[in-house]
Amino acid sequence: MLVLQTIRENPEEVIRLLAIKNFDGKQIIQAILSLDDKRKETQKMLDDNLAQSNALAREIGTLYKSGKTTEANALKGKTSDLKEQAKDLSFIFESAKKELEEALMKVPNLPHPSIPPGKTAEDNEIVLQEGVIPELPESAVPHWDLAAKYDLIDFALGNKISGAGFPVYKGKGARLQRALINFFLDRAIAEGYKEIQPPYLVNAASGFGTGQLPDKDGQMYYAPLDDLYLIPTAEVPVTNIYRDVILKESDFPLKNVAYSSCFRREAGSYGKDVRGLNRLHQFDKVEIVQISHPEKSYAVLEEMVTYVSGLLRSLELPFRILKLCGGDISFTSAMTYDMEVYSAAQKRWLEVSSISNFESYQANRMKLRYKDESGKTQLAHTLNGSALALPRIVAALLENNQTSEGIKIPEALSSYTGFKLIDKAII
Repeated sequence: MLVLQTIRENPEEVIRLLAIKNFDGKQIIQAILSLDDKRKETQKMLDDNLAQSNALAREIGTLYKSGKTTEANALKGKTSDLKEQAKDLSFIFESAKKELEEALMKVPNLPHPSIPPGKTAEDNEIVLQEGVIPELPESAVPHWDLAAKYDLIDFALGNKISGAGFPVYKGKGARLQRALINFFLDRAIAEGYKEIQPPYLVNAASGFGTGQLPDKDGQMYYAPLDDLYLIPTAEVPVTNIYRDVILKESDFPLKNVAYSSCFRREAGSYGKDVRGLNRLHQFDKVEIVQISHPEKSYAVLEEMVTYVSGLLRSLELPFRILKLCGGDISFTSAMTYDMEVYSAAQKRWLEVSSISNFESYQANRMKLRYKDESGKTQLAHTLNGSALALPRIVAALLENNQTSEGIKIPEALSSYTGFKLIDKAII
C-alpha cells in the first residue's frame, strides 16, 4: 500500500508513475486527497469538541464547588449536545478513514522510474541472454512425452486422484524433484540465507500483508471453515514473519530461504501453453526473501538476480533475464526481473523465476518497520524471488538433455540425484 504522505507531497508525480503501469490514477488520487482532507478536518472538529467538553467539565465542577448548582445544571445541557455532536463526528471520521483505506488498497505500487513503458510481455526489455540453445534431433519430443517414456511423471494418475494440474512424480522423476529442492536450498544456505520451513496455510492478515488479498483471492485455494488460504508461494508466510515487527538497522539484511509446495487455482488458464508442467495447480518451489534497508534495496535486487543466474548456469540451462515493462509488472512490485530458460523441444522460453523489489509497499501493509540512527521509525523494503520454481526447470532439463541413450543429468546435480542418466525407457 502506498504511503499516504507520498501521495500528499507530489500527487502529480504519483499519477505520472502510475501511468507507466497503464493505471489511470487521476480520479482515485484526487478521491484519496479529498478523503484525507475530510478525515483530518473531522479529526480537528473532534479535538475541538473534546477540548470544549473538558473545559465545560472543569467549569461545571467549579460551579458545583461554589454552590452554584443552577448554573452548573444549565451547562450540563451543553455537555449533552457536545456528546451527541461527538458521536456524529466519530461516525463521519471512521467512515472517511475506512473509505480512505479502501481507496489506497486500489492503487498499485509505483514503478521504479527506470521501468520501460509497455502494455504486454512483448514489451519487456531483454537485459541478458546467456548459454547455448541446444539443437535437438528431429526425433526429440516435449517433456510430457519424455515423462511417459521414462515413467517419471504421471499426469493422468494425478488427474484421477485430484484433477488436472496435480501431477504424480514417480521413481527417478520424484528423485529429480527432491534433488533440485536440496540443491537449491544448499546453495541458498551457502549464500547466507537462513532456512525457514513455513506453514502452507495462512490467515487473511498474512494474505493482506503481502498483497494477495483482497484482490487476488480468486486465484487462491480457500478453506472457509477455518478461514485459511493455501499459500501460492512461500513469499507469503516468510515475509509475514516480520509483520508488526520493528527492526534495528543492524538487523539488515535479513535473508530467508524456504522450500514449499505452492497452490494456485490458475482460473482461466487453458490451451497448448499449459500442457504438461508448464502450468500447474500444485508445484514445488524454493523461495528467497530479503528484508532490506531502503537505501540498499536495489543493490540487493541486483544481487538476487546474480544469484539466480548462477543457479541456472550450474544447471547448464540457456537463460535470459527480462526487465518487466509497466504493463507486465505486478500490482505490488516496483521493479521485477523475470528469468526464463529455453525449452528446446517446445521451442519457447519458459519463465522460471520472478525477482521483485516491492520497496515499502508490502511493509506499509504489514507495519514492518525499523528505527534509524536518530531513533525515528521508518518502513523497511521487502524483496523476493524464485530460486527456483521446479516444474519448468524440470521441463527444460528433460527436453534439453535428451539423447539416444537417455536423459543426461547436469554434473552439478548428479551428486544430489545419485544418477547421471535417466534411461530404461518404457516400451
